[in-house]
Amino acid sequence: MKKTYATSLPDHIGAFLKASRCFAALGINITRVSYDKAVDAHMLFLDVEGTPDQLRLADAALERIGYLQNTGEESSIVLLQFDLQDRPGAANEVLKLIHEFHFNISYINAQSSDSPLRQFRVGIYVEDQGQVTEFLEQAQELCQVQIIEYNPSARAYDNSIFYSTFVRGVARLLDLNAQQRQQLLVYSNLAMQTLDQQGLLPYRTFDSISRFAELLSRHRGEGFEPRITTHKITENTDILLIEPPCGSNTALIRSGGEILCIDSGYARYRQETLALIRSLIPDFDNVPKRLLLTHADPDHTGLMEDFDEIITSLRSAEDLIAQAQGENCLREKNPLHRPYLHICKLLTGYRCVEPDKLRSPWRHIPELREPLTQVGFFDFGDLHFEVYEGKGGHLPGEIVLIDYNNNIAFTGDVYINIHGLTAAQAEYNQYAPILMTSVDSDAQLCARERNAIFHAVAEGRTRFRRIVIAGRSADFCVPCGVCRQVLREFCNPDIFTVIILRYTRATRKWPMPIRNTTK
Repeated sequence: MKKTYATSLPDHIGAFLKASRCFAALGINITRVSYDKAVDAHMLFLDVEGTPDQLRLADAALERIGYLQNTGEESSIVLLQFDLQDRPGAANEVLKLIHEFHFNISYINAQSSDSPLRQFRVGIYVEDQGQVTEFLEQAQELCQVQIIEYNPSARAYDNSIFYSTFVRGVARLLDLNAQQRQQLLVYSNLAMQTLDQQGLLPYRTFDSISRFAELLSRHRGEGFEPRITTHKITENTDILLIEPPCGSNTALIRSGGEILCIDSGYARYRQETLALIRSLIPDFDNVPKRLLLTHADPDHTGLMEDFDEIITSLRSAEDLIAQAQGENCLREKNPLHRPYLHICKLLTGYRCVEPDKLRSPWRHIPELREPLTQVGFFDFGDLHFEVYEGKGGHLPGEIVLIDYNNNIAFTGDVYINIHGLTAAQAEYNQYAPILMTSVDSDAQLCARERNAIFHAVAEGRTRFRRIVIAGRSADFCVPCGVCRQVLREFCNPDIFTVIILRYTRATRKWPMPIRNTTK
C-alpha cells in the first residue's frame, strides 16, 4: 500500500533522520523524498510503501514526535506579492491591513508593467503563523496575493505557510473540499520536484498552477463565453462548433434526427456547456446522441456521462477503463506528465466513464508503424469519415477523422490551428507545456510529418506545386491524412503533385487528394 505524508519538519539538525528512523523501525520503505527550504522551511513530503497496519502505526509515531502538526514557531520573513490595479493609492489598503495586524515590514518593491496590474512585493516578519493565515484570508478579499521566492540571495522562508496558503487560494477559486485540498498539496509538490529536476524554479511551478486555476475560475458561470459557429454541410447535416476559453472544442453534428458529438471539453464547464447546447438544440435531451472521442485527455472527456454511447479507439477505451478502475492512465505512466494530469483532473472536476458505454468499432493494430494509420471508416448521416489512428505523438490512442468529400477533418490535438486561438485560449495553452514540459507524449513523432510544410509556411511560402516524400521503408512512403489536410490549405488540388519514394529509389506520382492509404 502506498501513501504520501506531508509532514511538518522541525528546523534542526537530525530532523529528517528522526523521521527516517521512524519508518525504518516499522519496516516501511521510503520511495520519494521532497524538501526545499527555499520554498517551505518545514514541509517535508514522503512517499512510502507498507501494509495498512504499518502505516497506521507510522501515523501514530509521527504524531507523537510532532511531525504531523505545524511546529514552526520561530520568527521568519515571508515575502508576499500583491497584484494591484496600476493607479494612484492602490497599495494603501494593503499597507493599512499590514498595519492593523502590527506586522513589521522588512522589504518593499513595486513596479509598473504593460499589464493593468502592478506587482507589489512586501516582506514581513512573522512570529505567529495563525495570525499570518488570518491576514492572508483578508488580503485575498482585496486582491490576488501569493507567497513567493524573491531571488537566490534573498529567499523567503515561510515556515509551512507557503503550502497552506497556496492550496487555500486555489481551493477558494474552485470550491475544493478537504480531500481535494490534500491531493492538491501532494501533487503540487510532486510537480515542483519533477520540474526542479529539469532546472525550473519552484516559483514558476506554483505560479503556473495558480494562474491555471484562476483562468478556469474566471470563465465559469457568466464568464463562460465560447466562440460559437454553425456550418451547413449538406441539406440534412450541419455542425455546431463550440470553442470554449479553456480545453478542447466541442463539435455537435446533427443529421437525420440524431446527434454526434466529437470531444466535449472539461467537466468543470459541464453545466455551462449543457445549458448552452440546450439553448441551441432544444430537443437535445430527447434525441439519440453519441460522443466520439479523439483521445482520452481530460479536456476532451467532460461530458461522457451525458451521452448514451461513447466511441473511441481501443487504446483510448482501455485508457479510460484503467482510470475508472483507479489505475494509472497512459499519461500518468510518464513521470513528467503524472503530476500535471493529477492536478488537471482535480482542478477541472474530471469524472470517470462508465465502461459499459464504451465502443471501439475499428480494427486494432497492436503495433502501429506509421505516424498515422488508417484503421477503418465511420459514417454519420451524409458524412463518410476515414479514421486514422496515431502512433502516439500526442497521446497513444489518438484518432483523426477526415471526410474528403466534404473537406472536413477532426484532428483532435494532433493538428491545432494556433493562429486561430482566442486570447483566452492562447493564455490557457501556456500552462500545460510549463507543468509537464510538453503536451505531447512524443513531440518528435508528433511533428515529424508536419515539419517540412510548416517550415516553408513560416518562411512565407504559402503556395506549392509539388512535394517529395521519402522513407526507408520497402514500400512507397505515402503522406498521412493529417498531412494531406494541411497540404490542401496551401495548394491547388487539381495541379498539385505528391511524389512518393521508397528506398529502392523507384518513384510514383499521385495526384491530390490521395484517397487510399491502405495499400
